[in-house]
Amino acid sequence: MQKADKPKNRLFYIDNIRLCMIIIVVLVHTSVTYSGIGSWYYVEDKSIDTVSKILFAMFNTFSQAYFMGFLFLIAGYFIPAAFDKKGFGKFVKDRFIRLGIPVTIFIFIIHPFMVYLLMKVIINKPVPKITDYYINSIKSFGFLGNTGPLWFAFALLIFSIFYAAIRVFSKQTIRISDYKKQPSHLSIILLILLVSVLNFIVRIFQPFGTEIMNMQLCFFSQYITLFIIGILAYRNNWLTNLSYKFGTFWLKAGLSLGFIIWLLLMLFGGPLAGKEYLILGGLYWQSAVYALWEQLVCAGMCLGLLVIFRDKFNHQGKFVKFLSQNAFGVYVFHAPILVGISLILRNLHLYPLVKFIIVGLITLAAAFTFSSLIRKVPFLKAVFS
Repeated sequence: MQKADKPKNRLFYIDNIRLCMIIIVVLVHTSVTYSGIGSWYYVEDKSIDTVSKILFAMFNTFSQAYFMGFLFLIAGYFIPAAFDKKGFGKFVKDRFIRLGIPVTIFIFIIHPFMVYLLMKVIINKPVPKITDYYINSIKSFGFLGNTGPLWFAFALLIFSIFYAAIRVFSKQTIRISDYKKQPSHLSIILLILLVSVLNFIVRIFQPFGTEIMNMQLCFFSQYITLFIIGILAYRNNWLTNLSYKFGTFWLKAGLSLGFIIWLLLMLFGGPLAGKEYLILGGLYWQSAVYALWEQLVCAGMCLGLLVIFRDKFNHQGKFVKFLSQNAFGVYVFHAPILVGISLILRNLHLYPLVKFIIVGLITLAAAFTFSSLIRKVPFLKAVFS
């Protein structure tokens, strides 16, 4: 097993975590397709049984609590070294190539043609010509919100440019040199409380389901915070110094307390009475508790998975290496693949959970295969590597 003690070395465990998070992204979107819990391009208009709904809700909410924030933390961890090596100009250029090009491809090619396909298949009335639809989306500036799941890459591009600007104007690195070798339990608790309060406040004005340019600001307090923590983690070598006992303690605490709080909130917080809006934002105690629950689960999952993957899974065989190399391509292209497969199988009547598993596995296999083909194109390989 390769020792992960120097950030400059290849950290296979980080690659493996990123791979797992992207697989969860695909599965969450598949779950939304067959549960209707959340927002996605195509949702099957079929009722589901209570057991399926509970399991789908648990999977979606627990995943949403941490997986995108975890990706921002990982992205933040690699930002300082990239800037140190390349400088402002080359760093920004590289960010536009690796993030801006995929976002542009999605906005101007994938999204419009995917939506037009859905209109042709789902809507039982005449639809405008694809050229008219495309031109109207450009004229109305509607394309700015057409990032789909690539909102993450767009947000990361913005975060990266802000970081680069701060480095240039401050003329120094961002570091807490006198901080402890690893965060304390108290610092984790305070961080959970801080982000919970920020999320609660933001959701008074931007509750779940609202967005600006396809970015749900109700989650961005966590995303921004974890991106910054990723930067500080690199500068202070926290990922190496974080003890296994510390990380697994928070994993157990986050999952055990998280499950209890989630269950109580679902039972007595309104969702069972058709009042889901109480946890989605506003001046309600349910919204405050839900915001706290999210950050507790997020802290537990991030800290726990970091130490487990670092100490147990800091290696790759050929198959996992193949998956890891194609993970970003899967993230970029999984949406049209999932929608296409869902449409093809829409008349296949199966138990929702069974159909979710089947379509999820087919989508993952197809997406990894497609990504591997895309990466063979010389120009695109540099973007999707």
